[in-house]
Amino acid sequence: MADILVLYYSTHGATRQLAQLIARGVEAVPGAQARLRTVPRVSTVCEATEPAVPESGAPYVSEQDLTECIGIAVGCPTRFGNMAAPMKYFWDSTINAWLSGLLVGKPASVFTSTGSMHGGNEATLLTMMIPLLHHGMIMVGTPYSEEALSATESGGTPYGVSHIAGGRGEKPISEHERALALAQGKRLAQIALKLAAA
Repeated sequence: MADILVLYYSTHGATRQLAQLIARGVEAVPGAQARLRTVPRVSTVCEATEPAVPESGAPYVSEQDLTECIGIAVGCPTRFGNMAAPMKYFWDSTINAWLSGLLVGKPASVFTSTGSMHGGNEATLLTMMIPLLHHGMIMVGTPYSEEALSATESGGTPYGVSHIAGGRGEKPISEHERALALAQGKRLAQIALKLAAA
């Protein structure tokens, strides 16, 4: 089995739910399995620390996860049209992986959740792509051949899956968002397996 890393940061749970759906899409592809990982919170207070192991949910990501995966899906909530600080902090720490070319040629996709329709979904997806492109990764978007992309009235973009969670995270993932997340995981796994075999 080949591993696809599904790396996420989630505050209220919506991005984690998208990650789990993408993982299900990955595992719908024979020969692929999802490896769910998260990143720790960061703090403006230097003394504050997160436990070495999360209290619940996925384990924290390590460089070994980057080494062993053949593709990566990256997701986090929107913060003023940008990726959340904990995810950015993680990618800022991957200089050794960049120097060694560890991720060059591996496919990647991105996903996000925000409080409102115009909360910066697409801008956030684009900011998450930037470090992945610097690592030499191949971006995998969501094509309009996915019918839910044209039908959705909530989240979903050609840059990657998105979800409109509401100001307090009260809106559930819609059927269209669910379909797009499953499709994104499946497409990423299919492409990763083809590239790994080439």
